[in-house]
Amino acid sequence: MIIVLKPRSDTRVIKHVLERIEALGLKPHLSEGVARTIIGVIGDESKLSALPFQAIEGVEQVVPILKPFKLASREFHPEGSAFDIKGVRIGGGGLAVIAGPCAIESEELLFEIAARVRAAGANILRGGAFKPRTSPYSFQGLGRDGLKMLQAAGERFAMPVVTEVMDPRQIEMVVEYADILQIGARNMQNFDLLKECGRTRKPVLLKRGMSASVKDLLMSAEYVLSEGNRQVILCERGIRTFEDSTRNTLDLSIVPNLQGQSHLPIIVDPSHGTGRPDLIPAMARAAVAAGADGIHIEVHSCPERALSDGPQALVPDQFDRLMREIQALADLFGKTITSRTGEAVACARS
Repeated sequence: MIIVLKPRSDTRVIKHVLERIEALGLKPHLSEGVARTIIGVIGDESKLSALPFQAIEGVEQVVPILKPFKLASREFHPEGSAFDIKGVRIGGGGLAVIAGPCAIESEELLFEIAARVRAAGANILRGGAFKPRTSPYSFQGLGRDGLKMLQAAGERFAMPVVTEVMDPRQIEMVVEYADILQIGARNMQNFDLLKECGRTRKPVLLKRGMSASVKDLLMSAEYVLSEGNRQVILCERGIRTFEDSTRNTLDLSIVPNLQGQSHLPIIVDPSHGTGRPDLIPAMARAAVAAGADGIHIEVHSCPERALSDGPQALVPDQFDRLMREIQALADLFGKTITSRTGEAVACARS
């Protein structure tokens, strides 16, 4: 449920309401807005009726949240959430452009790709240090060495960095080097991992599972939010259908669908969503036009030699052209691609 406090409620009133909620063994989530202070109450539903919250001093209204996802819902947070990650704004008019190789293969190659995507206008660098692969014999990533390279590249090119964490035992290590923790599609319902990431204060990029519904995705986000981490970014990366001419089926309707149900930012990954470089630019443009808060693109200097997912990567020249188109769309739809310095990114021109 949501408890709406009366206007200009002071700290004494807020503290009293929080104490009464906690006395019932429930978990309060405070959200202080300009006009209203609201408190989300999470926990055993049988306890929610044990106390007449409306009778507490300072309470104006008690509103039940009917959806199974509480903290992720628009009912709890009517305005869209926006996060500032080292000067890069995601949501609230800020457009995230995440780019880089699927896997970190070497420091030289990572720095080469990072330089090109940064020059083209990307504002967040991606790279996998741990790789969940279908085959146990495929390249599994460089681990800590890869994380060190990624952090160094992020510092060199003034970009926050995002990388995937696959196991709760990796979190402490990844937090040391990364600015954003990515939870991949295969781990979307790894609830222990979700809860542990929720206990960090690092932003979490949560990818939709291959067969997950919108509700499934939001319930997974709820696990992170319920542990106190409010910085969750949702990611559409394609779902599995009967269609076999693309790697997955990219569901762009999820962008307005999610925005109607949740306040969390939503970005789109057309690289995994299509698996085809010839389709990635069109789907990236369509994602921005649909209202996405960001795009996620894999870029490699020589895809044919890539150790992971080379066939779905753009080469830097292709990414340059795409970024000029994305910038034009961002301008058209009133979105800004900000850099780590907090200033607007100037995309490469030819």
